[in-house]
Formats: sequence, structure tokens, C-alpha cells
Amino acid sequence: MVKVLFVCLGNICRSPLAEAIFNQKVKDNGLSEFFHSDSCGTSDYHIGELPDERTLLCASNKGVAINHRGRQINRVDIREFDYLIAMDNSNKINIERLIVSQNLNHNHIYLIREFQPNTDKLEVPDPYYGGMEGFENVYNILEDSINHFLEFLKVEHKTYV
Repeated sequence: MVKVLFVCLGNICRSPLAEAIFNQKVKDNGLSEFFHSDSCGTSDYHIGELPDERTLLCASNKGVAINHRGRQINRVDIREFDYLIAMDNSNKINIERLIVSQNLNHNHIYLIREFQPNTDKLEVPDPYYGGMEGFENVYNILEDSINHFLEFLKVEHKTYV
């Protein structure tokens, strides 16, 4: 099974939404035996907390269920997950610093928007300090990026269902 870890700062907005969208698409496409995802944050700000209520509302409005509690990335994650997918450059740098500090290696660290065609922006904006429109924007960015990321994974891992 290919394991994907979505990473943002606090693990209450972007990354749990990415995890939920990815897992829903995997399920809907009959790919649950091949792919699985989880999410975490680079900080310890929201360990054990539910996602932001606006994240939950946005996902619910789109028919996507979120079942997650905030957690922080750790060395076990680096070993267990095949793909580490950051929401922004700061998250990616923090992941890379953790890898170096723990004397680990990882070859598949990406920004999620690297998979989104026709965009010149590589970061998913953090909607935390804004209103619902920011969460809707993040949902749309993630949905598009994840569609293309999932297609990449299917080809990369020869998973044609």
C-alpha cells in the first residue's frame, strides 16, 4: 500500500482537508487497497484537537467526511510514509529540517500544487485568519491538485482500476 502524508502548520485546516479529499477520492475510485493518507502539522499548536470548524463545514458541504485529530509530524512518519506532501514552502522546509536532524532520508517530498497544472502558484494559502471564502478556495485548490496527484500515483505505481 502506498502511504501519503499531507502536512501543514497546525493540522487543523489544510492538511486534514487534503487527507479527507484524497481518501474520499481513493474510496470513490475503488483504490482503497492501493492508497491511504493521513495528515499532520509541523507545529505542536493543535495536538489532539478537531479540525477548525470552518474546515469541517466546508468539507461537509462538499460531501467529504473528516475524521481526524491534530498531530505533529515525527520521525516514524518519515519512515512509514512514501510521500510527504506539504501545503507551503515553510512546511516543506520544516519537513526537510526534521529529516536532516534525525539523520533520515526521504525521496518524495512535494508541494501539493506541484501536481496542479496551469498554475504559477505553488503554495496553498492558509485560510485560518480569514472567512469561509478562504476555506472554499483551499478546497478547490486541493481538489484539483489531488485529482492530478492521484493520477500521478496511479501511473507511478501501475494501479489501473
